[in-house]
Amino acid sequence: MTDAAKQHGARTTLEARYIPLLDYAQAWDLQKSTVTQVDKEERPETLLLLQHPPTYTLGSDRHPEHLLLDEEELKERGITVFEIDRGGDITYHGPGQLVGYPLLFLQAEGLDLHGYLRSVEQVLINWLADYGIEAGRKPEYTGVWVGDEKIAAIGVKFNRSRGRKGFITSHGFALNIESGIGQAGFSGIIPCGIEQFGVTSFNDLTGKNMSVAQAAREIVPHFSSVFQYGQHTLVEEPAE
Repeated sequence: MTDAAKQHGARTTLEARYIPLLDYAQAWDLQKSTVTQVDKEERPETLLLLQHPPTYTLGSDRHPEHLLLDEEELKERGITVFEIDRGGDITYHGPGQLVGYPLLFLQAEGLDLHGYLRSVEQVLINWLADYGIEAGRKPEYTGVWVGDEKIAAIGVKFNRSRGRKGFITSHGFALNIESGIGQAGFSGIIPCGIEQFGVTSFNDLTGKNMSVAQAAREIVPHFSSVFQYGQHTLVEEPAE
């Protein structure tokens, strides 16, 4: 049993939802409302999977100097900037990247925050292994790495439950799928403040043409397995 499963107790149904493209502000509001619903047990624990328009987010460990573009350059590239309430520094979200927001209840007793992060990383490591990609962790850094290149960033928040002894998770992971995403957005920042290592994507590594939607479909069973849900569902919204 994974550490995350131990913290939760018996898990029943995971409700996953894939949204092809959603503005970051709308997604943030959706996270907040879903956290409240999960906390009140008005809906199952939820995994939101989606893509964002080009966006930089700065977490609680933010260093403004890691944003390398001025306002005019941001406007030219069509990139918006949000200061948000997750941990970590600056990262990029954009089309071609699968963003996952697990909104789960974790019991306070025996709570292992690092164990939760490792479980989220394990979901992605297991999926990448299906394609022969030997991904793993790098000491002192969160996220998922292939050699010295990061393929997935992770930053989370633990929201204290208002009615139960525990926390509801929010924010999550950003997994690079399509080729060229590094040049598209990461070139304008020092990702997570890490200068000495680069970023990569699934398609760059494999030469395949994996879509973000297909990656979402395949990752849901891995997430359900690592977090030991009895069953899971996936609802896909149509692209506009």
